[in-house]
Amino acid sequence: MIDIQVQIGKKIVKNFLLKGRSSINIIIEQLRLKLGLPKPKPTPYNLRTLDQTIKKQMGLIHDVKTNVHDIPYVITSTVL
Repeated sequence: MIDIQVQIGKKIVKNFLLKGRSSINIIIEQLRLKLGLPKPKPTPYNLRTLDQTIKKQMGLIHDVKTNVHDIPYVITSTVL
């Protein structure tokens, strides 16, 4: 895992934690609000964490424009 600077929409996020081979992108509600991202759309499932606890998610945000080292990506994020 490494910390890098990432642009999400028009906002710069410093000290962004990047973990390779992740199959899910998670963002907390407070950060979603700070970044001005749209309200998440509901999902019919919950997340089970590594310690086997169940986390109720707020939903998904689709098509989030992100730049990592000036390489553009479009991602879907799960909001907790």
